[in-house]
Amino acid sequence: MRRTVFNEDHEAFRETIRAFIAAEVVPVYDEWFAAGQVPRDFYLKLGELGIFGIEVEEEYGGAGVDSHKYGAVLYEETSRAGVTFGGSGVHTLLGLPYIKMLATDEQKKRWLPKFTTGEEMWALAMTEPGTGSDVAGMKTTAKLSEDGTHYVLNGSKTFITGGVHADRVIVCARTAAPREDDRRFGISLFAVDTKSEGYSIGRKLDKLGLKTSDTAELAFVDVKVPAEDLLGEENKGFGYLGTNLASERWGIAFGAYAQAAAAVRFAKEYVQERTVFGKTVASFQNTKFELAACQAEVDAAQAVADRALEALDAGELTAAEAASAKLFCTEVAHRVIDRCLQLHGGYGFMNEYPIARLYADNRVNRIYGGTSEVMKSIIAKSMGL
Repeated sequence: MRRTVFNEDHEAFRETIRAFIAAEVVPVYDEWFAAGQVPRDFYLKLGELGIFGIEVEEEYGGAGVDSHKYGAVLYEETSRAGVTFGGSGVHTLLGLPYIKMLATDEQKKRWLPKFTTGEEMWALAMTEPGTGSDVAGMKTTAKLSEDGTHYVLNGSKTFITGGVHADRVIVCARTAAPREDDRRFGISLFAVDTKSEGYSIGRKLDKLGLKTSDTAELAFVDVKVPAEDLLGEENKGFGYLGTNLASERWGIAFGAYAQAAAAVRFAKEYVQERTVFGKTVASFQNTKFELAACQAEVDAAQAVADRALEALDAGELTAAEAASAKLFCTEVAHRVIDRCLQLHGGYGFMNEYPIARLYADNRVNRIYGGTSEVMKSIIAKSMGL
């Protein structure tokens, strides 16, 4: 399909990323998959490549580009190769927006240069055991010391992507009790140094998919967080979290579309090579019909993802539109990848084939960033229902 979202600069970036993946990732990806995470120094390579600094202001070592389109190219190219870049997506998609939106000039000077080089990796710790989508129900607390120099952080978080390698984590914690008329009040955000005393990484979680992405449980026991590491204002954290949900959900939607497109590519290549009953699998009418139907769904998902991308770059992507894009693209990817795996037969169930890994990786798209059911609730509310 003819697309208008990318220009020559984006396509040049695409060629660079494709060559980098072929040289630096594909040859060692099986090792990363077995280890359950990427090597820490890989993030330094991404920093050298400039990936972390695309949207960072030039004064802090970045390119100063105010656009998500380079990130979109990254989604397409990693999916096309059947690989992921570990927890680096959280670093840029979730970490950076909070720094840009909330950090003071002093904080930016301290954090952004090392953010850009990959020397300091960031993660976001929102979810807690037992709370899930109910962010306002969090129990982690941060109490200001009597002299006002630091906060004392206590509690735990789970499902924290990038949590093993993270050098700094944006931790959501209660600095005040919820109000009777507003249970969202009282949440604040802190940029916590993971080397702090009392900060510990629990289990590195064994997930169904996204095997190269380190996901962990975190615990905080009387962790002293300097007052100057508060992000934004006290007790307004819930509102900050809501501000960035649209971009997070766009990212999941676009990534899901890219995975679906990759699945069709993998299946097409496989059925053209695989023979059964003396003919290629591609020569059977059912194969042609299945792949044609999948391609039609991918085309529709691409249009939805591209439209959301343009709206996001223009600062016009609403919560309901982001929810709609996420719901549609993730559900399409679920159907398409399942059908493409079926065309692989028994080999589709083997992890040595990218379609199997893609099938497992894709499943979480309908859960994290807000479940499909939450997306439906948001859309219904926007309809006045």
